[in-house]
Amino acid sequence: MAHRAGFVNIIGNPNVGKSTLMNALVGEKLSIVTAKAQTTRHRIMGIVSGEDFQIVYSDTPGILKPNYRLQQSMMNFVDTAIGDADIILYVTDTVEKADKNDAYVQKLSRVDCPVILVINKIDISSQEKVVELMQWWKEKLPKAEIIPASAQEKFNLESILEAVREKLPEAPAWFDKDQFTDKNLRFFASEIIREKIFLNYSEEIPYSCQVEIEAFHEGEDRYEISAVIYVMRDSQKGIIIGKNGAALKKVGTQARMDMEDFFQKKVFLSTYVKVDPDWRESRKELRKFGYEY
Repeated sequence: MAHRAGFVNIIGNPNVGKSTLMNALVGEKLSIVTAKAQTTRHRIMGIVSGEDFQIVYSDTPGILKPNYRLQQSMMNFVDTAIGDADIILYVTDTVEKADKNDAYVQKLSRVDCPVILVINKIDISSQEKVVELMQWWKEKLPKAEIIPASAQEKFNLESILEAVREKLPEAPAWFDKDQFTDKNLRFFASEIIREKIFLNYSEEIPYSCQVEIEAFHEGEDRYEISAVIYVMRDSQKGIIIGKNGAALKKVGTQARMDMEDFFQKKVFLSTYVKVDPDWRESRKELRKFGYEY
């Protein structure tokens, strides 16, 4: 039997469940998940391998109209994902307006690769609404295979996997069969901290923060990690730290516990906060944080 392998790139609007879906398909929590939009900023790969196949999923930022350079870099990840996909997994849901960001849907109608359209969150909808949406999307993207699913409830994931495997091109594996992501441990440490910021702070704070891992040392019995949280204003620094450092301590404790679960090793985590007013607009800073190359 011929070996099949390919890049299955997941795109869609913010908050439709792209990260939840990829985590469920890969069986690992690789992308951070919160109820806030624009949680995912990078393109993150999750790799699933079998004896005769390898699927390289890519989670991407939610589609938006950029307001600053960071968001433009995020959309560059989306555009690249559309261009280099062997299969596109376009995720919508039962909540959003179906014609939101229609320009990207028009792009999908012109791509050469197969498109699988996942209607997510059917667990919070009615059967009638799901059937109506399937019909609407069939008229909009007649070449796409449409699959209703619930990433949160892990419903109909097998149908997605089967559809992907059927459409994979014949190719050797792109990565070692025991590898499950393209990112390193430093990346996941920074993302875990950033997730806790999204969960613990409101309004503009999470969108004004970036996390950098300054030091990552593996000892015999634990990882020693030093992280810097960058904010854009002094007032934001005060909010992140909180009264007597309580807010920052809470974030650090939550992040450390998740890191220990993810790394399967004890973690000593130190966190600091610095002000960098221009990090979202500076090409140099964005390159340092991995958003531009």
